[in-house]
Amino acid sequence: MNLNINFNSDIPKYQQLVNAINDALSNNSLTSGDALPSVNSICNSYNLSRDTVFKAYTILKENSVIESVPNKGYYVTNDTRKVLLVLDTFKAYKEVLYHSFVNNLPKNVIVDVQFHHYNINNFKTILNNGKGKYYKFVVMSFNHKDVPMVLSEFDDEKLLLIDWNIHSNGTKNFVFQDFGKSFYEALKEATVPFKKYKKLVFVYPTFTNHPTESLTYFKMFCEAYSFKYKIITNTDEFKVTKGEAYISVSDRVLGMFLEQCRTKGFEPGMDVGFLSYNETPMKQFIYKGISVISTDFQELGAKAAAFIKQDKPVQSYIPTTLILRESL
Repeated sequence: MNLNINFNSDIPKYQQLVNAINDALSNNSLTSGDALPSVNSICNSYNLSRDTVFKAYTILKENSVIESVPNKGYYVTNDTRKVLLVLDTFKAYKEVLYHSFVNNLPKNVIVDVQFHHYNINNFKTILNNGKGKYYKFVVMSFNHKDVPMVLSEFDDEKLLLIDWNIHSNGTKNFVFQDFGKSFYEALKEATVPFKKYKKLVFVYPTFTNHPTESLTYFKMFCEAYSFKYKIITNTDEFKVTKGEAYISVSDRVLGMFLEQCRTKGFEPGMDVGFLSYNETPMKQFIYKGISVISTDFQELGAKAAAFIKQDKPVQSYIPTTLILRESL
């Protein structure tokens, strides 16, 4: 077992020792029942203090990775590895991602899932409390100035960013969807059904945390293909009008749309149109089917699981595609 302690690293030496033992478990250099080097042996071999080694072993004991036997030393108690999955909120399409992620993992991997709800204090608490407790971290980031500082305290090899390309760089692992160019290409595929309508309206509520670059590419698309368009940020101003097609990133807005159609006697897909963002299992069954622009959350979950199973860098984009149904 090679510990590779880097004295110039920003990662605390006790955490490097925890990571090294977890790595040895992941590549089968250590297995259940194996003896670990004694505290004194590690201190002498790697020029570490007893407090550093003891703290690392204590963390591993608390996480049931190792156990101590009086007068014999420390032993690997099991090869179970824990992973922390940090999501923004729990929605139907996140459930698809979650189940794909979990179902593609080996049986010896346990997943803890937590939600930050776009609250920086929640985000800090979740990740700070997770230090030293997990083999790897899969994190859905968000737009806040303090996020990079929190992420910088984690080893890039142990951290995977998912969903949104924000606070990333060339050294980090990621599996992202593209909210810009890929969104534009999906809109192009809807050009023919869009031509049934006199105006395209993007309903982008102020309460949403959807990346604003989608608005930029929506404008570019409408101008390139000569569609009249409008952007609504206040849902109080959302009034379904005959001859208009609506795009929205909010399922609340989809509910408002269907309710107004019923009240006004409009037929979706004929009198008015609707294109929803993010596929969910139910959208094909709502009304006569809701058209969607969406990434493949099953693939996103599967690629995130591959990062857990394999000790190699991951930098991947999941395409955004159009699924046409009766609502458009």
